[in-house]
Amino acid sequence: MALLLIRNNKDYQPWIDALKEADSSIEVVTPETIKDPADAAMAITWKAPKGSYANYPNLKVIGSMGAGVDHLFEDPSLPKDVILTRIVDEKLASDMQEFVSALCLNHIRNLKTYTKLQKEGTWQPTDYKRAKDVTVGILGFGTLGQAVGKMLKNIGFKVMGWSHSKKEVTGITSYMQNELDAFLSKAEILVCLLPLTEETQGILNTELFYKLPKGAYLINVARGGHLVDEDLIEALNTNQLSGAALDVFRTEPLPEDHPFWNQEDVIITPHIASMSNAASVSAQVAENYQRMQNGEELKNQVKADRGY
Repeated sequence: MALLLIRNNKDYQPWIDALKEADSSIEVVTPETIKDPADAAMAITWKAPKGSYANYPNLKVIGSMGAGVDHLFEDPSLPKDVILTRIVDEKLASDMQEFVSALCLNHIRNLKTYTKLQKEGTWQPTDYKRAKDVTVGILGFGTLGQAVGKMLKNIGFKVMGWSHSKKEVTGITSYMQNELDAFLSKAEILVCLLPLTEETQGILNTELFYKLPKGAYLINVARGGHLVDEDLIEALNTNQLSGAALDVFRTEPLPEDHPFWNQEDVIITPHIASMSNAASVSAQVAENYQRMQNGEELKNQVKADRGY
């Protein structure tokens, strides 16, 4: 049995090296090096070219190379009877904590404004807010959301989380699915960390924006599919939102002619909030491979019916 790697950019060597370091007994192959497609029992993938899975008839497990799994469900060739897994990594969580915290602090201290004033050669102090006076709402209060919430709380922000079920996190208010409107009404900074599912596709839209306090700020570090681009531009132009920080987009790289490039109140980053590192996650992939071989329950399984 072989462990198959499939990536959109074919950057395989770091993963091959890391997996061999984690467990030298594993046969690691790629679509270019596998001799018999029937040998592939487990695939670890990231945005595999559409139709890839149909080439390998004996796959028992398909795992995402990152925390996100929406790319798996977007492929019509995904087998119905395989076990699906994702990456859960402390380093991914800490990277996301730092990134979101930096954006929240950048917003309340007006640092983007000073960048613009510097280019103009203008000395102009502006009012700012203190963390203790600002409420951050985290839309999607799972593993990453709770990690981000804890750091923001430690910085001094008032923090809320929204998710399907109530979460018990000290000092953070947890809202459930039927309490979305109450949650949104208090979120002066809204951080999207939702999984992308049929239910959450396009959730960041005009209807949601106008349930936020006037002048709220949006941070999307989840998936581009959550955001209706045109609705965000309208909310910015009418001052319902004071700005946005976007790390993910429906089309990546963001097309050169996309209107976001010309929105001064939008911060654009190229999907770098939290990136999987082969060396840090290879051990859990190797462990799941051995669990598969031994007929044991796999870690970090994805519920196909929920999409995450």
